[in-house]
Amino acid sequence: MPTTDNDAPSSALPAPKLLARDWIAGLERGIAVIEAFDEEHPRLTASQVGERCGLARTAARRYLLTLEHLGFVATDGKQYWLTPRVLRLGQRYLSSARLPKLAQPFLQRVSAAIQEIAYLAVLDEGEIVYVARNGPSRVMNSGFVLGARGVSHVTAAGLLLMSLRPPEEVRAWLAERELPAFTPYTVTDKAVFLERLTTFKRQGWGLSERQLDLDCRGIAVPLRDNKGDIHGALSVVMPIQHETTAAAVQRVLPALQMAAQGLRDII
Repeated sequence: MPTTDNDAPSSALPAPKLLARDWIAGLERGIAVIEAFDEEHPRLTASQVGERCGLARTAARRYLLTLEHLGFVATDGKQYWLTPRVLRLGQRYLSSARLPKLAQPFLQRVSAAIQEIAYLAVLDEGEIVYVARNGPSRVMNSGFVLGARGVSHVTAAGLLLMSLRPPEEVRAWLAERELPAFTPYTVTDKAVFLERLTTFKRQGWGLSERQLDLDCRGIAVPLRDNKGDIHGALSVVMPIQHETTAAAVQRVLPALQMAAQGLRDII
């Protein structure tokens, strides 16, 4: 059902209030059916989709059959799964959104200056989405592709953007989930997580080391406009190798800050 006080990602202004008469429940449910599929649930029956979306099996089946007719879902008669056509939805954003296009030359300058992969990420309901990137091809578990979603508590961009959200929003987000461990170094203690957010908010940039991958380091800075509103984060993700934290920050942070300052004047 429609809400009257929508929380928007940090990359957007708050959404206007939606009147009940303007709400299209069928559209909401159709999107929910698509979002029912994920890495842990790549194939689902109509009953399972209904359970995950709060729909009756017959209603879930009708949505699935409609999505099959439109080419977004395939089935073997029992189970359903998403087709590559779903990628069109994300591609429409990447091809039409203004911010990734504006950021691309600045990311190119960052990657050329430090020979690392540079990203633009936005926050979406507590997850990071990478909407632009530039840099050398490198075999890394954390070499995110365009449109990839990341867990915010293990990425520099995610930690930084979460640190800039209202405290009550962060507490509500934490109350609904645990912080899964990806390496022995992953911060899973919520109190420690909040302390890190306080540090990153105070210093104005974020750092993540060995949180997602044992050989991965990330550094991020906020992307603001001239009014100070947050639109996302610029970050660099790189292998740790033999470089110290201090040396990496000294090498990467100025390039990111310069790019963020340049973008500030045009977004």
